[in-house]
Amino acid sequence: MIEGIEKALLTGVGILSLTEQKTSELFEELRQKFNLSEEEGKAIFEKLSQSTQQNQQKLEEIAREEIRATCQRMGVASQADYDSLSNRVQLLEQRIRVLEEKVIEGG
Repeated sequence: MIEGIEKALLTGVGILSLTEQKTSELFEELRQKFNLSEEEGKAIFEKLSQSTQQNQQKLEEIAREEIRATCQRMGVASQADYDSLSNRVQLLEQRIRVLEEKVIEGG
């Protein structure tokens, strides 16, 4: 389920990338249609590119937050939770080995 959500959100990010390509094509068409100079055209294209990149970054942030919130609602452990539990298990295994050695030596 989480993978489906992540794929859907990343598809939106991919669409934004395609939008940038379409923006470039539209820019060239408008530049020719309105007889814009190369400098004027580049300035407009830069503004559009920056806007597209900012929107893509915002969408990625929203996607990450939605995935995090969904995982939290579903009770999925975070990487930090997993790492913490993994460390605890390693410490407990180490303590068990020490206790087993004491039992073998004493018995």
